[in-house]
Amino acid sequence: MSNATKEAREKRHHKFRDYADAKKTQGDKPQNMTAAAKKMISLLAEKKLKLILVVVICIVSTVLSIIGPVYLGDIIDNITDLIKVKLTGNSLDLDGIKHILFTILAIYTASSVASFLQHFTMAGLNRDLIFKMRRMLNEKLSGLPLRYFDSHTKGDILSRVTNDIDNIQNTFQNNLIQSITSVVSVVGVFAIMLYISPIMTLVSVIVLPLGLLIALALLRVSRRYFRENWRTMGDLNGHIEEMYGGHKIVKVFGHTRKACEDFTEINDELCTVGRKAQFYSGVLMPIITFTSNIGYVLICIFGGIFVVRGDLTIGQMTVFFVYSKLFMQPIVDMSNIANNLQSSLASAERVFDVLEQESEPADVADDHLDEGRNKTVELVNVDFAYSDDKPLISGLNLTVRPGQLVALVGPTGAGKTTIVNLLMRFYDVKGGAVLIDGKDIRSVPRDELRHVFGMVLQDTWLFEGTIRDNIAYGRSDATMEEIVAAARAAHADHFINTLADGYDTVLEEDATNISQGQRQLLTIARAILADPDILILDEATSSVDTRTELMIQNAMKELMAGRTSFVIAHRLSTIRKADVILVMNEGAIIESGTHDELIAAGGFYKELYEAQFAGSSI
Repeated sequence: MSNATKEAREKRHHKFRDYADAKKTQGDKPQNMTAAAKKMISLLAEKKLKLILVVVICIVSTVLSIIGPVYLGDIIDNITDLIKVKLTGNSLDLDGIKHILFTILAIYTASSVASFLQHFTMAGLNRDLIFKMRRMLNEKLSGLPLRYFDSHTKGDILSRVTNDIDNIQNTFQNNLIQSITSVVSVVGVFAIMLYISPIMTLVSVIVLPLGLLIALALLRVSRRYFRENWRTMGDLNGHIEEMYGGHKIVKVFGHTRKACEDFTEINDELCTVGRKAQFYSGVLMPIITFTSNIGYVLICIFGGIFVVRGDLTIGQMTVFFVYSKLFMQPIVDMSNIANNLQSSLASAERVFDVLEQESEPADVADDHLDEGRNKTVELVNVDFAYSDDKPLISGLNLTVRPGQLVALVGPTGAGKTTIVNLLMRFYDVKGGAVLIDGKDIRSVPRDELRHVFGMVLQDTWLFEGTIRDNIAYGRSDATMEEIVAAARAAHADHFINTLADGYDTVLEEDATNISQGQRQLLTIARAILADPDILILDEATSSVDTRTELMIQNAMKELMAGRTSFVIAHRLSTIRKADVILVMNEGAIIESGTHDELIAAGGFYKELYEAQFAGSSI
């Protein structure tokens, strides 16, 4: 692989890696899976009564199942005695064998009932655990700051909520009972083996330590690859979400081949780490099986000698051999469980990584905004940076009087959208304060603050549901008459009525069954219906035709009347009548005034204006 390819891969990894992990070296070092296990146990502890019940039933079921073979030796010895009796010509007495058979039947029946109860109880416990984890994730994601979502791909977040949770669920459901059963079986069977013959027990386990040492070494290696496997799965989901979410753009710019190559590269990496994880985990069972087979051979050799010498009966020898199989099988099972736990704990780490992210600071809500649309907005000595080493805004001061229409213009990256993020408290200022009617917005509950604002963004967002529900998203208690009135004001009523189901038309995922311009009209209608005190418009008419744009601008004038409004403008022709135009560059306001004043000043705004119209005439 060329250096350029390696560098490109590393850049892609940094893009998909979450905010915290981006500060660490790439995952060659094993993370602390013990911590993840402790956190899982703490969650289980909240259901300790049900968990104790599962453990007790599991122990009872396992003990009953391992007692059964004891009677097998008695049956064999009784049969041996019966053969001797028959050879001597005496009469047969089958009562002893019948009694043993009924005893075994009762034991295994009780064990089966206990097994059913433990799986039934475990299913409920598993359901409760996964339900709680999903709820915790949802609540955490709802409370995380915008910074987290800006530093993660949608695919990676979805992978944690779906793939990782499902992996935990499957492992927990299938392996917790099996792990308890295996431990109880090993201890119980080992005790019975010691009771039958300590020397034979020593013979059967003499080769076990070597197999366990090799298995532990392999587990340490496979742990790292399982973690990489799930991280790369998140990378792949992120790439798929990006490429297929914007597949039209990919095709327009002829990047289909490049997108496929990137997919192949990530998929190859996923295949590689998955193959390594499965290889190292898959070697475990053959190693354990090989060592157990050596133990069986030794048991047969020494057991035969002891039977010949009269130290063991044939029945005892048979029982011991059965128990040696029962002893090794749980160890084999535990190796498989360990493999699954490696994968599950890797997923749990990713889930707990989200749960441990710092949430938005709690509201210290001891203040409230006054009702009414005439609101003054001030930015006082505001400092802000998305990262500490790259300051964006320094000492910014701005006063917007009630009812003013303020336009924010400037080149990409000037800080226009950042102003909106600060007003909405998607990010908090690093220094200074943002005031509404003289009150620091940090002293106002976020929900109350954001209820004051209405936003119409260039990037439309509509959910899968009816057009009526999408418009009413701005105000859930709106009547049908109010919804229609808002649609008419946004000039959306006409196209809605041309649809087969009108306002009951169900929008598909991403509203792909209507045009981009129609989607924009619906978001405008939603803002009109919400009737906010302060408006934020981000080039809200950029996706509609010129005639519709003029109609919407007239509707917007009525909507903005008496309201403080902020407009992020890309087409300068749309903000000529703004009360004040703020020209931003590199996080600072470098010019302010009306359109005519700024043109007359002959500064940066005039250059932007003339460059835009010069470009449009080409």
